Order: sequence, then structure tokens, then C-alpha cells
Amino acid sequence: MSKHHPVLSLSQLSIRIGEDDLVKKITFDMYPGEIFALVGESGSGKSLTSLAVMRLLAEGLTIDPDSGIRLADIDLMAQSERQMQTIRGKRVAMIFQEPMTSLNPVIKVGEQVAEVLRLHLGLKSKQAKAKVVELFNEVGIPDAAERYNWYPHQLSGGQKQRVMIAMALACEPQLLIADEPTTALDVTIQAQVLNLLKQLRDERGLAILFITHDMGVVYDIADTVAVMRKGELVELAHKELFFERPRHSYTKQLLKDSIPQVRQRVLQQKQALLELDDLQVHFPVRKGIFQRKVADLKAVDGVTLEIAKGETLALVGESGSGKSTIGQAILRLVNTKNGQIRWLDQKKGWVDLGSLKERDMRPYRKQIQVIFQDPFSALNPRMTVLEIIREGMVTLQVGSQDPVEQEARVDKLLLQVGLFPEHKERYPHEFSGGQRQRIGIARALAVEPDLIICDEPTSALDVSVRAQVLKLLDELQQKYGLSYLFITHDLSIVPTIAHKVAVMQQGKIVESGTVEEVIGRPQHPYTRQLLDSAPSLVKQRIL
Repeated sequence: MSKHHPVLSLSQLSIRIGEDDLVKKITFDMYPGEIFALVGESGSGKSLTSLAVMRLLAEGLTIDPDSGIRLADIDLMAQSERQMQTIRGKRVAMIFQEPMTSLNPVIKVGEQVAEVLRLHLGLKSKQAKAKVVELFNEVGIPDAAERYNWYPHQLSGGQKQRVMIAMALACEPQLLIADEPTTALDVTIQAQVLNLLKQLRDERGLAILFITHDMGVVYDIADTVAVMRKGELVELAHKELFFERPRHSYTKQLLKDSIPQVRQRVLQQKQALLELDDLQVHFPVRKGIFQRKVADLKAVDGVTLEIAKGETLALVGESGSGKSTIGQAILRLVNTKNGQIRWLDQKKGWVDLGSLKERDMRPYRKQIQVIFQDPFSALNPRMTVLEIIREGMVTLQVGSQDPVEQEARVDKLLLQVGLFPEHKERYPHEFSGGQRQRIGIARALAVEPDLIICDEPTSALDVSVRAQVLKLLDELQQKYGLSYLFITHDLSIVPTIAHKVAVMQQGKIVESGTVEEVIGRPQHPYTRQLLDSAPSLVKQRIL
């Protein structure tokens, strides 16, 4: 196909539910070899647009009959469902944000890709297997012939996403739709997947519709950028022009929220609050029919850290490095094998939390609280916001136990986190992701803690919502002198929130110090690797 003829043309695309327009008159063209980034927050209509191209919209959603969707020489609006089944996978393919939910857990990954080849290309089993091994090699899956027989749970997140890319490329489509394909991945794996997509584009002349809310990723991968807001296309430009001279006020705000604001954060008085000394957490590895213990997995392997009053320590590392296990050990949700977790009690002095019985630990539960990564699963769907926030006050006997006074305190907490008192009678499903995270913060504040463990609290949020939540956490720290253990794999937010950084790899702290020391002058190769993997837009700002 000529580079001058579009692979994909959308003309006045509108998607409705009832009388409401969810996507409003979207028009753009994509060409062979082009990576076209479709950017916007959750609910902006990005994914709906891509599902309309695949003709996979949910029941109740309709495409306006005046809309035009052409894939090269094919009018997709004129195709029957049976005809679309031959087009999907063969001419246009899609990879999704969460590879685990896209792969069948009980079928070998090689067989899942081979099925696509048998269905669309009519290959026999032996031919299909050879082609799958070839595809696995192309997308960088090690020991491809052996991995063919593995199940999804045996692969890492990055390898599962590579399987999905291999499946999407199996029939050599003209168009690949990538819907937030790196959001769930660590920064080093994200860099590998982005490089792979660029390499495949160059080798195959593939057109890629890349859907994301991450401007750092857009800067590294896109040729053309389109911004959606509330179902409308508000800006469309070549990448260089887009970043140098954004026109729309919403685009300018998105860019501002995407680039971390580096701030010098210095504590005036430094008094230790929590000390970890040679902390070890091991999990048994069991095998065989009798599940006998054969080894220990050293999730946390001799970690020593200190957090002062009013200080934020960012604990950085990839999935599986042991970051969250440290948070769970401090909260006494996992047993420690060795080491001490020392807490400064205002009356008793230093107390080793690891040696306390559950009854003796109870008073410290209100002093150490947690905010989780996924704000939806962390909130009980059957409880109102009032009940969720009050629960800690009641069970830990914090403040007045009079229900009227507790309700007044919930009203005050909701206002502090940027919500309204009238929200208290609603249920979690009635709120956006950012609002749910604010409810989680209000719940943590309700018991007047000294330390809050923030376990990836912004990784599930859009950039603008992320910026708001980080600002809120900073304001609360200034107001109440809170300490934070901020667990993250996102280096871009460390200069915004932290006083100190500790970098974790395979259960050990490999480097620690001030933000300026660790981010500005990294000493350990692993820290340098993490920084090298960060999007260029982020590196320009934080280094």
C-alpha cells in the first residue's frame, strides 16, 4: 500500500448511548508506518473510538449512521458481523492494557497464538507451531520453543504482553491498536515493549494506533498526537509541534501534570519515627504432590531504613523487588524472619513492633495506616462512604464515639480531601478512580495516624488526577506533620513527593539517600538502569 493512502480513516465518528453522544464527530487519518497516539483521561472516549474501529462496542452503544470508518479500501460500517470476524485479527489487531485478563489461564500460550493462525490462515498444527516460535523469537521471548508450552501464570507481565503482541502480529495486520499496553508494566519492561513496537513498525511498515494517558510514553513513541476530551478531538498535531507549541488549554494542563515538578524538600528538625534494622521476610517455596518446602524465597533480605517525623521516604523498584512486602511487614500483615521494626512511642520510647502480640499491637494500628494501589478493591462496595470512614474510628476507638460527632468529623475529613459532605451517603461505585482514592485517604486520616504507607497510590490514576492526589498528600503532610512511606515503581513522581529515596532490587536496598543524590547522581547500576528506562520527557525534567 502507498504511504500516501490512509490505513485508517475516521470521518465524523459519533458514538451514542440513547440520546447522549459519548464520542462526537471524530475525524482523522492514519498512514502506513505511522504511530498515532490518541491521548486523554479516563472517560474521554479513547477506548470507545478504538472499539468502534473493531466494531466491538458494548450492547446499547450505537455508531451514528453518518459516521465513516474505513480500513484501507474496506468500508467497515458496511460489513456484517460475519465479515468483521475475518477482518479482526487478520487486517486489524488489538492488544490490551492487562495481558493476564486477555489470555486464557488454562491453555498454553503457544496454543493460543496458534489458534489465530489456524483460524485466519488455515495453517496445519505443525506449520502453526513453527510460525508461533518464529513470532515469539521476533518479539523477544527467550527460549521460544520451550515457552510455547508454558501457561500464562508462568510468564512475567512483560512476557505476557509480548505474547499478546505476537498474537496480534500473527496474521500480519495493516493496523495494530494498542490500548494502554504499558500502563500495568514496570518502567524497564515498559521501555522494552515500546522499543519492540517501534522496531516492529520499522520492519513491517505497521500502522499503530497507540492509546494512552501518559505523555512521557507519547513523547518517546508517537509520530502524530491527537488529544480527546469528553468525547471530542481538541488537538491534532505532529509530535514536535505538539510538545513545542500546544494550542488547547486542556493539552497544556495535561503536559504540565505529566512533567514532575522538582522541589527541594528539606526537614527543619529531624526526629526518627520508624527504624527497620536488618529486616528479613522469607516465604516458603513448596513443590510436589505433598507440597514439601524445598527452599525460601527471600522477599525482604536484610533491609535497614529510617523514616523521620514529617518525612517522605520513596521506596522504588520493580514488581517483585520486595517493596510492598516491607509495607506489609510494618503493618504486621506478614511475619518477619529476622530483624526489628522499631517505632517511637511518645510514652514508652522505642518499641519493637515485630515482637508484639496482636493485642499489644492494636494501639499502634491507629498510628500506622495504609493507602492501597487500587482504590476500588480497597473499599467495601456494600458500605457507604460514611460507614467506610467511620469504621476505623469505631474499631480502634479513636475520638468521640458519639455517632453524631463522628458524622461531623467525616464531613470535615471529606472537605479536607476535596470531596463534599453530601458524598457520605453514596457507595464506592458512584465515584471516579481519583475520588475513590480520596476516600481511601480520608479513611486513613480518620484515625489520626503518624505514618501512612502509600502502596502505589497513584499508579491506577490519570496524570491530572495523579497530580491532584500528590498535591493533596503534600498539603496534608504540611498541615499534620505526617510521615509517608511512598512505595512506587514510577521514578517521575519521586522528585514531587519525596525527601529521601531507597532503591530496592531482589529484596535488598541497593542505594539510598536524598532525592538529589539518588536521582541526580546515581551510583548503583540498577538505579541507572531504572533512570535510563524512564521516558525521555521525564528524564529531561528530573535529571
